Amino acid sequence: MAGKNYFKALWLPVTFLLVFLYSCNPARQYEKEEESQIQDYLSKNPGLHFELKPSGLYYYDVSVGTGITPVAHDTAYVMYTAKFLNGNVIDTNVGTTDTLIFAVDEGGMIKGLDEGITYMKGGGTALLLIPSSLAYGPTGFYNIGGYTPLLFEVYLSRVVQGPGPGK
Repeated sequence: MAGKNYFKALWLPVTFLLVFLYSCNPARQYEKEEESQIQDYLSKNPGLHFELKPSGLYYYDVSVGTGITPVAHDTAYVMYTAKFLNGNVIDTNVGTTDTLIFAVDEGGMIKGLDEGITYMKGGGTALLLIPSSLAYGPTGFYNIGGYTPLLFEVYLSRVVQGPGPGK
């Protein structure tokens, strides 16, 4: 019986300690700030009716294509502009002949871009609001800090079914 009372006596302090440690977790604060950035962007752009996918990706069709929708292992040919939510451009291949070509769902792209392509049809354009969990995560990448959501404008110019070049 003494053992039960010992665990009863520890239950409440241990619970408070765990709640305290969770609330002090710096990562949790960064996640809240990121979510706030995303919600702020969405509220400032009410005309963009993004669909929140189960993964956390926000997807918006700018123009629906008439081609095929890529699936895993198809080859996607993409023109894109990547931006921070404040509008500053990170990278783009628009205006060049440097089409981004990659095998869909094979891990060569950030998860949000890879997933977003699978909701498109060839010839279509979409906006992908990508949370850091589907981009560069808590550590970031080069000039992209950790917990940074990204906005991609993507034009899916072509889809080749099946394994891509060199497969």
